[in-house]
Amino acid sequence: MERNLRKERVGTVTSSKMDKSIAVSIQQRLLHPKYGKYVKKTKKYYAHDEKNERNVGDLVRIMETRPLSKTKCWRLIEIIKKGE
Repeated sequence: MERNLRKERVGTVTSSKMDKSIAVSIQQRLLHPKYGKYVKKTKKYYAHDEKNERNVGDLVRIMETRPLSKTKCWRLIEIIKKGE
């Protein structure tokens, strides 16, 4: 797979307690098929962070990669905005 064809996501770091790993939450707004109301859906991804340069609350961009562990198949590309 070429690098420019891989999926990218933008989300918020929810956990950075692991060594070289982060948990990133990505929120979507989906239209409920029956009731027509917008519902928030959250999905959590585990991503690789080689330099341990992130903190909880940071807005980050992650990219799909080969499986690095049982749950990690994403890697950190950049920190878009630092959290407070």
